[in-house]
Order: sequence, then C-alpha cells, then structure tokens
Amino acid sequence: MTQTAANPVRGLTTRYVIVVTIAMVVGAGIFKSPALVAANAGSEGMVYLLWLVGGAISLMGALCYSELAAAFAHPGGDYHFLERAWGRRFAFLFAWARFAVINTGAIALLGFVIGDYMNRVISLGPHGPAIYAFASVALLTAIKLRPAGEASDSGLVVGLLIGLLFLVGAGVKLAMQGAPPLAPGEAASPSLGGIGYGLVFVLLAYGGWTESATLSAEVKDGERGMVRALIASIAIITALYLLVAWAMLRGLGLEGLSQSSAPAADLMARAFGPSAGVVLALTVVAAAATSVNTTIIAGARTTYAGTARLPSLKWIGRWNETTRSPRNAILAQGAVSLALVGFGAAYKGFETLVDYTAPVYWIFLIASGAALLRLRATAPDAPRPFRVPLYPALPLLFILSSGAMLVSAILYVQGGAFFGLGILAAGGIALWVAGPESP
Repeated sequence: MTQTAANPVRGLTTRYVIVVTIAMVVGAGIFKSPALVAANAGSEGMVYLLWLVGGAISLMGALCYSELAAAFAHPGGDYHFLERAWGRRFAFLFAWARFAVINTGAIALLGFVIGDYMNRVISLGPHGPAIYAFASVALLTAIKLRPAGEASDSGLVVGLLIGLLFLVGAGVKLAMQGAPPLAPGEAASPSLGGIGYGLVFVLLAYGGWTESATLSAEVKDGERGMVRALIASIAIITALYLLVAWAMLRGLGLEGLSQSSAPAADLMARAFGPSAGVVLALTVVAAAATSVNTTIIAGARTTYAGTARLPSLKWIGRWNETTRSPRNAILAQGAVSLALVGFGAAYKGFETLVDYTAPVYWIFLIASGAALLRLRATAPDAPRPFRVPLYPALPLLFILSSGAMLVSAILYVQGGAFFGLGILAAGGIALWVAGPESP
C-alpha cells in the first residue's frame, strides 16, 4: 500500500521546537568528542574555533532541511525528499546507507561511549569497553523487539543539561581555587589534517538537526517561528559546547584532555572527588543508552520503508502487528550493529566507528543540500511555508562545507572510512541484484 503525505497541523510553538532540537542534538557525543577534538586541534584557540564552525555548519544545514521538510512533508522524512529529487534508486541507497553504515555505525559507536564510561565504574580490563558495548547494543536491541510503549525522555534531557552545567561548574571551581590544569600541553601549529579530522568529531556532537528540522511543517508562524527556533537552539547548543570545552581545557589541560578516554568523568573527579566522577559516568551511560534507543527506532523505520518495495527484501520490510514495530528490520539492524562493535573492538573502538560512518554521512548531506536546489527547479509551485534565507548562497555554502568535510573524512581518517564507502558501494550492487521495485 502506498503511503501518502498527510497535511501537518501547525500547532507546535517555537519554544517546543527549541526544546526538541536541544534534546535531539545534545547527547552522549559531547562527553566523548572533546578529547578527540583536543587531540587533533593543536591549540586551545583552535578547539574553540572548531566548535564555533561546527555550530555554523549545523545551522546552515538545518535551514536547508527546514525548507525541504516543510515543502515535502512525509513520514519518510529525508528518504522522501531524496526520492523526489533523485529517484527511487538513490533513495534506496540512502536507506541502505542508514542500515549498513550511518545508523548502525552510530549505534555501535554509542555502545563504545557506554563501554568507556562503564569501564570507569566497574573495570573489566583492557577489553572492558568492547564487552560493555556488545552487551549494551544486544540488550537495547532486544528491548525494542518487545511491544512498543510510551515514555517521556524529558527527565533525562533535563538531567543531561544539568550534567553539562555541572561540568562547567567543575571548571569554575578549579579556576576559583587557582588549580592549574592537570596537563596543560604546549600550543602547536595546527595541521590541515588535524583541523579537518577534529571538525569530524565536532560535527558528530552536533548531529541530530537532520531530524529536528522536519518539525518545520508543524510550527506556528511557519517561516519566522522555525527560523527563530533553529537559530535559538543552535546558539544555545553552541554556547553549551563552548562552555564544556572551556571547562575541560581548564581542568584537564590540552594534553590531559586529549589523552582522556572519559574526560567528563575525569574532570568531575578532579573537581569534586572520585564519587562525582562515577555519578557523571552513569549519567553519560544513561544518555548514550537513550541515544541508542532512538537511533534503533529511526534507523529500523528507514530500513522498513526502503525494503518494503523490493520484492526480494520484503521479509525485512514487514510490519509486526504484535510488537507494533518493524521487527525484522530491528533484528537485521541489530546484527549489523553487533558486527560493527566487533570491527571497532579490533581497532580503536569509538574513533574507528566515527571514521566508518563520517564519509557516507556527508555524501548524503551533500545530496540533501543539492536536492533543495533541484526541487526549487523541478517543483517551483510546491507550497513552501518556509524558504531558506540567502538563497542560493546559503545552500551552496552548505554543500561546499559538506564537501570539505567529505574530503577531510576520506583524506585524514583511518581505513575505516574506506571500509564504510565500500559497504555503500555494495549497496548499489545489491540494488541491482534485488530487482525492480514494486509500484
């Protein structure tokens, strides 16, 4: 049965969109990424600049997605407007990328965030992070196979924000005590490769606006309301991230931060004692688990949408009425995620999985930015309650910056990037083997 797009009701307030955007973007990545940004930036000043640039790129992308989501509102989200712009085969390739690389890679790397912090609470030795990652992904996948229920994550979101503010408070406390940074390090001349690679980790922490921008078709006062919400939320997130970066640099120093596997816990332990580090570590674990949960939900539904129309893959694209979810897609996604945990365990865990996902992620962000230009030309009469400002300069700038990130992800990362691109290419072959799509 073919799904048609419903007409969204404009009932959401700007304040609500700000809260939802912050909830989607601010997750476990900010508790892990600062260490890897510091390791590649070369200087404290470059650390701050990278977080600012990440906020600017995220805002440009969110504005582009807002126009597309408002003009072509559909349950399939970006799958739908990529199909409108580039055809069904390209949309299937996007679904494949989410299944085999983007979402499954995100699930696996969040598993390693859980592993790194849990190993600080109860150490299982050098292989502890991988063991915890495997167990957490398996458990959370199994939970999503049960009948769906409704629960509010607002309490956890508030807890996350409080955790970030406690980190800032830790930096303030150490500064007021006059305590020197743990390992200051010396400023070095940043390399082009280090800057590009550091920005990959920065934008990992900003990830999530691709989902939040789809609310643009439901916001009161569509044009002005969405612009205000996006600018406010990205500004708040950028300010929070800059404050967290300052706190970690102030407490641990550039060298200490770059060498930490759990920087938030280390900072809290230094400022307030070991028990505070344990409490924050458990908060990070809860945040990462919530992120894995939402990623499983979103990824499985894209897989369901992409395979439901392919005769040879319809067994994946079946909806289970008992669990009220695409159960087979969840199972298939979980199997790939566990395989990627094994892949990460064989190399550098979290870092390798960022390498694996980043190039493919940026390919489809480039395609989304270009879809805005194409659909302006091919569907000029489509209602557009929100239009991206500074057209076409802003979408072109977003495409160029995304292209630069793709180059960085390919040139300056490890072999995991090429493995991810190889898996994407395999999806193109699988599309032809699967045969023609059902109407």
